Order: sequence, then structure tokens, then C-alpha cells
Amino acid sequence: MNMSIDTFLRGEKPHHVAAYFATTSLSDAETLAEQNYAEATGDGVRMVVPGDAGRAAFESATGMDPMDFAGDAMGTEGTITKGLTAGDCPARDEGGDHELRIVFAFAEEQNEDVGGLYADGDVIHAYAQCSCGEAYSDKWVAGKK
Repeated sequence: MNMSIDTFLRGEKPHHVAAYFATTSLSDAETLAEQNYAEATGDGVRMVVPGDAGRAAFESATGMDPMDFAGDAMGTEGTITKGLTAGDCPARDEGGDHELRIVFAFAEEQNEDVGGLYADGDVIHAYAQCSCGEAYSDKWVAGKK
């Protein structure tokens, strides 16, 4: 992992967002991977950028508003790997192809008043879409997954 994704996953970039796009979900993955804010990863491209720019880049790449996407995914729990490049789709038992297509993630700063995970540290919120169309979410304390 590059320094940017490492610091994001430790909760040290609370005003940034991270995104992952499988190569199959992008029309021009090579051009995106060549940008200084993105990195090629096995089967896709991952980036960490300041919040507004990251949300705009996500919307440009997917045609979806990232917060609407997060809202849709929020109701279904799944597992997204720490590196944001793989997931365990909750619809996998229904058969078919289940490859991670896209991920959008952000960090929420520790808030002891809220309790739960939020009392334990900054929380990474990650939202994914599978190749089957299922949208799902995962969250964990930064640096603990």
C-alpha cells in the first residue's frame, strides 16, 4: 500500500476520501492510474484525495453521487478488506459472479459521546458495489482491521 492509503486507513486523513475502481468498471483505468493521486492495484485503481475532489472524482468515474451511493449501501452489511480492493458480498450465497467493482470510503473522527466503535477511535466507513449489483457497507476502527 502506498503512504497515502496507509495514512488514510490509520485515520490520519479525516478530510480525505478513498475510492477503488475495478478495471472493469472504468472506461480508461490506465489514465486514472497514471495520475499522481492514484495507484494501480492488481485488478483496479485506488486513490486517496481531499474530500470535495474525491467525491467529484467518484461521481465522474461512476455517474453516482457518492453520498447517495453510501446511503444505498448503508442498509446492507458486508465485509470490505482493509486495503479497500476486495470484499465479501452478502449476496454471494445466491450464486453468480461476485467481484468487487467500486468502493467509496471516508474516516469519521473519534466521538466518545456517540459510544460504540466511535468511542474507540476514528472510524473508517466503506461502501462497496459488487459485480452482481449488490451495494453493501462495512466500518471499523481506523488501524484496527
